[in-house]
Amino acid sequence: MRLLRSTDLALRFLMRLAVVGDSTPTTREVAADMNVPYTHAAKVVAELQHLGLLDARRGRGGGLTLTEKGRGASVGAIVRTFEGDGEVVECEGDTPCPLLSACRLRGALRRAQEAFYASLDPLTIADVVAEPTGPLLLGISRRP
Repeated sequence: MRLLRSTDLALRFLMRLAVVGDSTPTTREVAADMNVPYTHAAKVVAELQHLGLLDARRGRGGGLTLTEKGRGASVGAIVRTFEGDGEVVECEGDTPCPLLSACRLRGALRRAQEAFYASLDPLTIADVVAEPTGPLLLGISRRP
């Protein structure tokens, strides 16, 4: 299973904000730190703000801050939100699979997908920035 780019960015942005302390970097600064296009970053930040996981303020003295909800957010819940409810394989649609009525693979893949999410559910953003990850995240900032 491969995560969508937006899911990857959401997790990395939340992790980065979890270690910045009292600093309030802008979306543009975090995008540069993470080496991702600003336009992609802005869309992800808007969704994270909508979910209440971060605050984004414009103008002088503005920037991004991780909320308490964001710090304690389940990695599994974040991945589910960004990935959606889709299945690993497309069995229905314009050209349904001929095995659809008697397929055992579809159920097995669904169980594997749920096991993947379940393994991420207990992890929070705070958990995944514990050492050695947190100090590494602090070290990648391009700002002085």
